[in-house]
Amino acid sequence: MFMNSSKMLFYSTLMIGTITAISSSNWFGIWMGLEINLISFVPIMFKMKKTQTSEAMMIYFLVQAMGSVILLMAVIMSTSSTVSTDMINYIFKILMASSLALKLGSAPFHFWMPEVMNKIDWEGCFMLSTWQKIAPLSALSYIAENNPTILIFAAASTIVGAMGGLNETSLRKIMAYSSISHLGWMIACIKVENQLWMIYLLVYTLIVATAMITFNRLAAFYMNQLTMNTTIMEKLTIATIFLSMGGLPPFLGFMPKWMVIQSLTNYSMYMIIIMMILTTLITLYYYLRTISTMVLINVASCKWTMNKPLSTNFMIMIILINTATPLVATMNLF
Repeated sequence: MFMNSSKMLFYSTLMIGTITAISSSNWFGIWMGLEINLISFVPIMFKMKKTQTSEAMMIYFLVQAMGSVILLMAVIMSTSSTVSTDMINYIFKILMASSLALKLGSAPFHFWMPEVMNKIDWEGCFMLSTWQKIAPLSALSYIAENNPTILIFAAASTIVGAMGGLNETSLRKIMAYSSISHLGWMIACIKVENQLWMIYLLVYTLIVATAMITFNRLAAFYMNQLTMNTTIMEKLTIATIFLSMGGLPPFLGFMPKWMVIQSLTNYSMYMIIIMMILTTLITLYYYLRTISTMVLINVASCKWTMNKPLSTNFMIMIILINTATPLVATMNLF
């Protein structure tokens, strides 16, 4: 009872922190919202009392605290500066953008993201990949205009997200690098069309939720665990999720990428479009590698303890969400 009430308290304050950050009209309010969000998320991470979880909690807290200090320093310097020139304002914008990129886990400040996600449970991974991105992305959108570092973060994130997951066998690290890659697409959205990143994040949240619920029920943390006594239907469900995350048409994950490409095309940003598409092909490669390993290798040994078997209705729902939804949306366009 106590655990449930404390969990409800921390999730409530987590939501309050995010709402405070996105609804504030000044940078001090945004900073305060981000701090409430941080203080609320750390106890949620510490749900599993293990050494690895404690390490993840400390890494996350120190990195976020560093980002908060840099952000607060830049805000104080920008408001108290007596000299206001374009160069000084430009430096302050770079400092603010860098601090928010550090909080997001965007490249080149991504060093903590895979390590933290590899040490926490799937519920924590889901919150870190989705909800914890809302407030920093919203703040980043306020300083995106005339800020070339935004495109640098977008490009670097897609490259690191693609290359980082190539040699990984841990599903949590693969999801972490996938999150960094998708974050690059969201940051690119901010640069060209401010509201588009919200649609992208919503679709990404839906796909990640289906993936992590599936992995949690199968108690799978490594690629080889997906080959152990999983049924054909379960393998089909996981394959659908991976292909959707890779942005392969006609799956759901292709829709937000298509919208971003259209927006970037309107601004004639052809070089970054080509680079982002090429890096997406690399991410799709390691998803396909995981699917081929899962499908072609059938291990008959006992499975790791499974929390709950996947119900047929749940698997059918996931497949329909990832296949039927984009087809219906495409029909409505025409």
